[in-house]
Amino acid sequence: MGAVRELAGYLAALGGWVSALAAAVLPHWRQSSYAGDAIITAVGLHQGLWMSCAAQSTGQVQCRLHESLLNLDVHIQITRALMVISLLLGFFGIVVSVVGMKCTKVGEDDPVTKSRIAVAGGIFFILSGLCTLTAVSMYAARVTHEFFVNSSVPKNARYEFGSALFIGWGAASLSVLGGALLCCSCPAKERRAQPYYRQSQPSTAREPSVKKPPSPLRAEQHL
Repeated sequence: MGAVRELAGYLAALGGWVSALAAAVLPHWRQSSYAGDAIITAVGLHQGLWMSCAAQSTGQVQCRLHESLLNLDVHIQITRALMVISLLLGFFGIVVSVVGMKCTKVGEDDPVTKSRIAVAGGIFFILSGLCTLTAVSMYAARVTHEFFVNSSVPKNARYEFGSALFIGWGAASLSVLGGALLCCSCPAKERRAQPYYRQSQPSTAREPSVKKPPSPLRAEQHL
């Protein structure tokens, strides 16, 4: 049962890490709003952490990378840093969890240490999910603020949530769920395992009996 729980948590966390990677790369963190009177627009704008894209009604898409790092808004720089940290923590969690899972053969001679390694991998995944959640939520809050504050700008010229934000929220949920399942892989019975692995066993073999020769006094008495 514990191995199945670990495997389920690992797969969930791995799926969350892959989703976070996809969300970080996609240029759909915010997109042009289609609210208002002019629903049909000739060009749809999409912006991400690394590039901005313009999709025309003919199907042609043109993207441009953010060339200057210092010229970016502060919230984009912070979101970038959080996503990079999240991906690094998730990568460490993938490597550490493989070593600590019960279904692997690495370190199977010491189950207590192996379970603790699995818990450490789960902690990495939880921290990764929290970083992703913070980055996505902060960016979404900025998009919401700009949408309602800029009242002078037409609604169809504003930005709203892109698909990458929803992918990021799903990735954060999977990472935290998978990490929590991995952290449950160290039950109390394993924490109270035997403190000594090598205990001296009492010798069950009997020593061979050696017959003593009769004393000379007894021999003289018989004579």
